[in-house]
Amino acid sequence: MITLSVISTKGGVGKTTTAVNLAGIAADAGKRVLILDLDIQPTLSSYFQLKTEAEGGVFQLVGFNETRPEEIISKTTIPNLHIIKSNDDQGQLSSLLLNAADGRLRLLRLLEAFEDDYDLIVMDTQGARSVILEMALLASDIAISPIIPELLAAREFRRGTIALFDELSSYQYMGIQLPELQVFINRADAVTTDARLITENLHSTFDGDSGVRVLDTSVPNLASYRRAASLSMPAHRIETRQPSGRKAPSALETMTALAVEIFPEWTGDFLQLTPEKVNSLFDSSTLALLNDDQDAGGGQ
Repeated sequence: MITLSVISTKGGVGKTTTAVNLAGIAADAGKRVLILDLDIQPTLSSYFQLKTEAEGGVFQLVGFNETRPEEIISKTTIPNLHIIKSNDDQGQLSSLLLNAADGRLRLLRLLEAFEDDYDLIVMDTQGARSVILEMALLASDIAISPIIPELLAAREFRRGTIALFDELSSYQYMGIQLPELQVFINRADAVTTDARLITENLHSTFDGDSGVRVLDTSVPNLASYRRAASLSMPAHRIETRQPSGRKAPSALETMTALAVEIFPEWTGDFLQLTPEKVNSLFDSSTLALLNDDQDAGGGQ
């Protein structure tokens, strides 16, 4: 089982969208995926349509060590894709963890209960420094951090996210290895000077750094990703082919490339997701609706 957290100490960079799209394409590639919504704002928890909804969620998991699937795991309408929804709207878990003996290490222990049932756990986190974010990082094999192509966002990445990793490095003396931090440009616009400069700067700064890996894939700033959210679907499902007249690749091509970089051991599974294979996941009426929506969106 692989545990992945999507992190940033800055809000508004596309963490939830990244978590949704990576979880969705992994599920369609045949992986058993569990999403853990650790953000106090439950945007991800309301993203997917649910087939069955559990009464409990993250509060019961972290606050009461509840790991029974029937109590905390909801099933989405996408096969292989389940979720433990955010339900700590009062923010009580942070106080609880700060006063608990196991504190930041609790989730690392709790996730062991799901090893036999899932291939991948994807954790969405708060867009700010918190004990919840630190707990997620210490329970992760991989940490992904999207950066939007703005100079202020790049500065916050260095000031916040990199500093967070440095401060947590002492846990290595307890035998806990921090995850590799993988970074990619989100909402990229190739024609802006900031986007080019930030991409070049990230590579020049972190190439050769064993703790940070700058991914080659960037996610373009396109309307198709926003339409996916309005349809409660991962982006690769609603745009399987590159629209004519547009330079940017389709959402399916982009998310496949990103997933292959992050999970190279599953490359063969992701590459089997051809447009025909993805379209076969829908019934005829849903497919017609998606085609109409894609035509209406044009090449944006």
